[in-house]
Order: sequence, then structure tokens, then C-alpha cells
Amino acid sequence: MTIGDLLLDALRALWAHKTRTLLTMFGIAWGIVSITLMVAAGEGLRAGQQKQADSLGKDLMIVFSGRTSLQAGGLRAGRAIRWADTDHVAVKAEATSCGYVLPELGNTLPVRSLYNSGNLLITGSLPGFEDLRTIPIGEGRFYNEADQDEGRRVAFIGSDVKKQLFAERDPLGAVINIASIPYRVIGVMQAKEQDSSYDGRDISKVFIPFSAMVRDFPNKPPALPHTIDRMLVSPKSYAEHDTCKAQLKRTLARLHDFDPNDREAAHIWDTMQDAKAFRQMTDGMKYFLGAVGVVTLLLGGIGVMNVMLVAVRERTPEIGVRKAVGATSKAILGQFFAEAMAVVLISGACGLGFAYGVCALVNMAPMPPFFAGLLPTWQSSLLSFVLLGTVALFAALYPANRAASIDPIDALRHEAGN
Repeated sequence: MTIGDLLLDALRALWAHKTRTLLTMFGIAWGIVSITLMVAAGEGLRAGQQKQADSLGKDLMIVFSGRTSLQAGGLRAGRAIRWADTDHVAVKAEATSCGYVLPELGNTLPVRSLYNSGNLLITGSLPGFEDLRTIPIGEGRFYNEADQDEGRRVAFIGSDVKKQLFAERDPLGAVINIASIPYRVIGVMQAKEQDSSYDGRDISKVFIPFSAMVRDFPNKPPALPHTIDRMLVSPKSYAEHDTCKAQLKRTLARLHDFDPNDREAAHIWDTMQDAKAFRQMTDGMKYFLGAVGVVTLLLGGIGVMNVMLVAVRERTPEIGVRKAVGATSKAILGQFFAEAMAVVLISGACGLGFAYGVCALVNMAPMPPFFAGLLPTWQSSLLSFVLLGTVALFAALYPANRAASIDPIDALRHEAGN
């Protein structure tokens, strides 16, 4: 008997008991659907949260100054610390594992255009800020090294600032007055979703070069002169993250005479650490949901085995007749094995196709900012096929062996007794 004949006989036998076969196939298909959709939902949540985290910055450490909580060098605890507007130079030189080291200074000031006005947050930093903070450029350009070196009065405005000050008009090249000082608009930010920040949404800010910021809008009393609000730091690579963080603490501790282990003196908002914690949570959820699907699939496999055992018992006379006319145990084994494999593989393929179809339909709908949709992965598909193969093997092996081991004389007696 050829493989084609074997499969044809298997399909005929399954069709003869189609209701029972379809119910069994539903259990297998539902297991595959469960694995695929549950893992896809966990992956969509992880990707959505990662996108939101990237809107604040990639592998970003935001370094705030505070008060000392430990004594150091004979100095008392409880001293107020403020970063100087030159600290970033020393940190950049000493913290060799750090890539970006940017100072940031921000003040809320009145801003006026020819068409409207408002009190807006003005932020000054160095070139590279747009890359580190994921500031997408919609029109024009961000300020560059020449703007910084020459202290040019140029401004890059957020998308909401454009709407407020210019409505539908073209802002590029226009002059805005920041606290009565004229600045020329050189670029407009592309709108972006942002669910976390440390001083407000980027689309509502005006960005200017750091040199212009400390000259025109420095911190006013009671703040100390020549101080900044915070520093933004990122490592050169993912592997150097912890080293960069340690070097950063040591350099700031030396500059401001506090203990490097004093977390209150230098508070670091480590977005990478937050991302790791969230990934652990979503991975745990994804594995749990996947495990539920695996259990469902295994229960479906047990159902297949039970159905095949019932089929063996019902078809005992048929097996006896076939053996009496010369069918080998191998042929009987192959037939029942083919039937079980057909049930599992066909239902698995249908389940996988249905799950991917559901993912595609759901992803056509608008998604909330924190959810990227149902994202099935090749790993989950591969896992599904491996589990399918395992389930098919064990669901078919015992019933097929049971059928192949039936004695033809006993089978014929069973038929005569019926």
C-alpha cells in the first residue's frame, strides 16, 4: 500500500465518524489558537510598552541632583547638591563607557509670535539631544554644533507649539520672541505619543541650543547661578550600561564631594532598568499564557488518543478480516497511525491559520498607545508545530500498537459473537 492509499483510507475512516472527528479536531485547533493568541497578546503588550519607553529615550539615564544622605570627607549629610553647567564636560572625559552626556536646563517663559502667545517650557541642551530623547523631526532641522558654538538664537518647536503659535501657517524662518528676545524657528517636531516624562510632553516645548539657554535664560534666584536641572546620559553600548552608570556616579561624587553610594545625592532615573523589569513581567505573563495553551493542546491530544482507542475497539472485526486475508501488523499500524496524524495535523494547521487570521483582523483596528496589537512570533509557531508533532506521536502510538497487536482469530470470534 502506497502512502497516498494509506492517507486516503485514513480520511475515509475519519469521514465515516465525522462528528466525533470534528469534535476531536476542535480540541486540537483550540489548543493551537490559545498558544498563538496568548503569546501574540503578550508580545504586543511588550512591544507597545517598549515603543512608549523609546518615546522618552533609548537606554537613557536622567540624573537629578538632590541632598546628601551620607557623610563624606568630613562634610555633613543633608547638603543640597546642584549640578553645574560645566559638569557634563568632566563626566564626558572621565566616564569613558558613556556615549551621550548632555546637560539640560529648562524654564517656563512667555513666548509670542505674530499670531498668538503663551507660557511655554523652553529647554536648552547640546546637539544629540534629539537622538537621545527620540525627538522626530517633521520639518526643517534640529540645532547643530555650529548653532551651539556660536550661541545662535534659533529654536526647534514642538508640534503643539506650532499649532498654538502659528495654527496652519508655515513657521520655518519665522521669528518668535522668548521673554522679548527674538529667536528664529528652524524646525518643527513631528507629533509623537508620549506617556512618560520628567518635565512635560516634548510636543509642548521649545528647544534651543544650550549656549543660548545659559546666556539668555539662566536659573534665577533662589537657584544658584550656573546650575542646571539635570543631565542626560546613555552608555556607548548595552553591555557598558552598568559600567557607565558607576563611572557617572564616581565622577559626580568627586565633583560635588559626596559618597558615590549616596543615592539621594544623585538620583538616577534609569529607563533601561525600568524596561528590564517590565520585560520580565511581560515575559512571565507570556510564558504563563503559553503554558495554558500547551495544557489545552495536551488535553486535545488525550482526546485524540481516546477517540482512536474507541475506533480500535469498534473496528476490531474489520482488523480481524484484514489480517485474515493477509494484512500485516505493520499495515494495520500504519493505517491507525496515519488516521491519528491526519486528525492532529489538519486540526493544527486550521488552528494556526485561524489564529493568524484573528491577529491580522485585530491589528487592522486602532490600538491604544501601550499595545502594539497581536504579534505572533515565529518562535510560538515553531513551538506549536513541535508540540503538534509530539502530541500526534503519542496520541497515535498506543492506539496503533493496540490495533496492530489484535489477534485475527479473536477478532473474528468478536464479530461472530456480535
